[in-house]
Amino acid sequence: MDVVEAGAIGAAAIAAGTVNAVVGSGTLITFPTLLAFGYPPVLANVSNSIGLVPGTLSAAYGYRRELRGQLRRVLRFGAGSLLGGVLGALLLLKLPSGAFDAVVPVLILAGCVLVLFQPRLNAWLKKRESVGDGDGGLPLWLGVFGTGVYGGYFGAAQGVILMGVFGTFLKDDLQRLNAVKNVLASIVNGVSAVVFIAVTHVDWAAAVVIAVGSTVGGLVGARVGRKLPPTALRGFIVAVGITAATVLALT
Repeated sequence: MDVVEAGAIGAAAIAAGTVNAVVGSGTLITFPTLLAFGYPPVLANVSNSIGLVPGTLSAAYGYRRELRGQLRRVLRFGAGSLLGGVLGALLLLKLPSGAFDAVVPVLILAGCVLVLFQPRLNAWLKKRESVGDGDGGLPLWLGVFGTGVYGGYFGAAQGVILMGVFGTFLKDDLQRLNAVKNVLASIVNGVSAVVFIAVTHVDWAAAVVIAVGSTVGGLVGARVGRKLPPTALRGFIVAVGITAATVLALT
């Protein structure tokens, strides 16, 4: 990895960490960046997932005030994220690599669509906000589990999906739900990283650069990310995602 490549991947990781803390679709920045430098899709996904773990942890730490009083919720849904993340990671490793290559453009475009609809999702969540202690029952737990499977397999816009699932079943403050989202994303990324490290090849140079950048970005996103222009963030993410999906589909 030369200086230019390291700098580009590091900058993408900072942006991804910031976006993950606020929106939850940072993979749509770092993953295409790795592809642009010639990393094979599965290796890029594995290395990216491992590198983003510190960033999601730093984002969760940054939201620690909003996590107060939510231990029971985090433990309940954390179990679903843990199991789902393991299953998703195993699916990535067990299914033929050609299957992942074929589905990646679709997954990226799906992530872009979710990011585009984020403003409507936030508006809907705002309308449902009120203090409440409901846990959503089994349907919500299964939704968190399913999101964990998706996150372990690929992960782009995992946070957006989680917020949508929460909004369907819970009534609570939006920032409190976003805090839980960051914890669950860190669990999924963390457990899938353990699986990947144990059984497959990792490009550690790329993973370390992404880890450093995403950690910085996660702290930035937790502190000032809410003040960043959301339209600009979404536009950048969608532009990168659509470009990557188009290139992959044509190659």
